[in-house]
Amino acid sequence: MSLDPKSLSALAVTLHGRQIGVINRIAGDSTLFAFEDAYREDPKRPTLSLSFKGPRNTIVAPARAYPTRLPPFFSNLLPEGPLRTYLAEQAGVKSEREFFLLAALGNDLPGAIAVAPFDAQGTEPNDEQAQETPDEHTDTILRFSLAGVQLKFSAMLDAAGGLTIPADGMGGSWIVKLPSAEYPAVAENEFAMLELARAIGIDVPATKLIPVDQISGLPRDARRLEGQALCVKRFDRTEDGGRIHMEDFAQVFAIQPDDKYRHRSYANIASVLQAETGDAGTQEFVRRLVFSVLIGNGDMHLKNWSLIYPDARTPALSPAYDFVSTVPYLPEDQLGLTFGRSRSLSSVTRDQVRRFADSAGLAASPVWENVRETTQRTLDAWKNLDAADVLPMKLRSQISTQIETASHGAEA
Repeated sequence: MSLDPKSLSALAVTLHGRQIGVINRIAGDSTLFAFEDAYREDPKRPTLSLSFKGPRNTIVAPARAYPTRLPPFFSNLLPEGPLRTYLAEQAGVKSEREFFLLAALGNDLPGAIAVAPFDAQGTEPNDEQAQETPDEHTDTILRFSLAGVQLKFSAMLDAAGGLTIPADGMGGSWIVKLPSAEYPAVAENEFAMLELARAIGIDVPATKLIPVDQISGLPRDARRLEGQALCVKRFDRTEDGGRIHMEDFAQVFAIQPDDKYRHRSYANIASVLQAETGDAGTQEFVRRLVFSVLIGNGDMHLKNWSLIYPDARTPALSPAYDFVSTVPYLPEDQLGLTFGRSRSLSSVTRDQVRRFADSAGLAASPVWENVRETTQRTLDAWKNLDAADVLPMKLRSQISTQIETASHGAEA
């Protein structure tokens, strides 16, 4: 049954299958989110986001309307770039009308959240169809949402070991990242960098490379791509299809996706991790940050760092993702956020670490020791990394040069 946009005025928000609030559409396309009283008053409630965390286990949620957009937490659930455009077209929704796009994609969002049309009276939706209303009979819609510019699809392993992309995207436990027409061997690049991270002890999901022509269910345009696709196991899904909640740091800081490179620094992320996860989570973050500098990864913005909630309430740093050496493609690239008032990918220096530690409220000596240890581990692992064999020779040489050059600061 199709939905009339005039009647689609509210979306029910569920977390781990429990309704926790409602997103209301008011005054055109403005939106307002409100929590259910029962959720607010439950001392053992599952965590939606640290952005709503108040003192003494309370919830802080300003009653603010957002013109044309969703509140930041929900806006960050939506995909970006080509994927957003593609899914919006398939759903018959203008990509900038976030309320309706979320309604179309609400069954398979990141983490343990789901969104569906809400009717306070319990009446059936109107039968009239409007052009910009999601149509549940459009069986070609890939009903999922994972933020990112590169075209990704939720997929699941079939019995033969290949990858199949369900028509409706439901139940997918892998992310398929297709080759880039602009950046050669970017799938191989990310595969190798993730395996390098794994080799030095960073927690990363299972990965595999697969030829695009072995993937079924791709949209027509995507089927014309040649080369390898990168498949990454979803860490927000369990083996039996259950959901694990997560949020990225744009959601933590209540920042809209457009501002993912602005308004916060890596020290701000470290401060949150220190308060919520202690030294272990903070030092693991530092390790990943140093690793990003070493490989020349300029795209570690707020949305590429996430928290995960294995017990539904307590945050932990999620497995790492989106490790790509960007410098070979963009020689003048810089870090996505500031690290000790620097965005340089040329090295990590003692003064930079002191500034970072001071801003984050950390002791500088353990951070510096982490820098030195991570640098040496990365140098050693890169020399013996079998996964580097998938890289074209020129790209492999460029990454080697980046790692060697960036390691010099830690030798001082």
